[in-house]
Amino acid sequence: MQIGPYRLAGRVLLAPMAGVTDRPFRTLCRQFGAALAPSEMLTADERLWSTRKSQRRMDHTGEAAPRVVQLAGSEPQVLADAARRNADLGAQIIDINMGCPAKKVCGKACGSALLRDEPLIGRILDAVVRSVDLPVTLKIRTGWDPSARNGVSVARLAERCGVQSLAVHGRTRADFYCGEAEYTTIREIKDAVRIPVIANGDIDGPEKARAVLALTGADAVMIGRASHGRPWIFRAVSAALAQVRAVPLTARETRAMILAHLESLYAFYGELLGVRIARKHLGWYLQALAAPEASRPILMAAGNTVTQFALAKNYLDAWVEGSADAAGKPQ
Repeated sequence: MQIGPYRLAGRVLLAPMAGVTDRPFRTLCRQFGAALAPSEMLTADERLWSTRKSQRRMDHTGEAAPRVVQLAGSEPQVLADAARRNADLGAQIIDINMGCPAKKVCGKACGSALLRDEPLIGRILDAVVRSVDLPVTLKIRTGWDPSARNGVSVARLAERCGVQSLAVHGRTRADFYCGEAEYTTIREIKDAVRIPVIANGDIDGPEKARAVLALTGADAVMIGRASHGRPWIFRAVSAALAQVRAVPLTARETRAMILAHLESLYAFYGELLGVRIARKHLGWYLQALAAPEASRPILMAAGNTVTQFALAKNYLDAWVEGSADAAGKPQ
């Protein structure tokens, strides 16, 4: 798949997720074959960029190209200025968020709330595309609610404005993450535009990815929640789409990968925040490894990075020893 000058190495992308797709996790997913890994959503309001949270979200040190910055906002000129500033800071693709369903985002007329105002969408996209000499991409939902499913008209508008790829989550804003994603609208969008279309929503493994691509005709798939605690999913899905066999991680490789992820989180966030962020990922890893419920409270209660890492290592050492010939296959 081609986005501007960038020929992606695969058809499986990481979805941008606030509070999840920080630089350590993006780097890990890229190592497992994610062809693209956008940043966490960054506000377009430059007055808020001095906060530590925004500074971390703008940190792309050492990331593989192309580096994607996702911006959220509702004012065309503010978004255009933010795009230009991030281009100066090293962004290689600017992605505009019109898909986030969170109340605090939609309450500011950002994210998927913009789907209710197509003229404003046009002004935003036109301003951003004109402001930078970089590919501009867009992430949307299928509409505001099932009675106003306007994904096709928004896609056509985006293409006219010069957007170079479109990721579509197969739910409306009213659906949040409830029920099953629907892909019919994504298929209609793909039929309506010539730019690359990326299907998103409930893609949790190779079989689902193949089925969604066959149904929608999309150019690629985007994986979000199914990557929590399972960054190896990108290798499995990429291999399946390429019709080659993916060699599963051994238990020892899984242990090493999880411990390295913890260390990268500690280095990125520091002591106090590092242990909290790592706790979330540890919970997902334990779920993916089908860890007994009794083992979780101790790991989750660790109050500092040294204790947390030691407890995680002890648990994973025992898990490796309990895995037949240390060749466990995390799911």
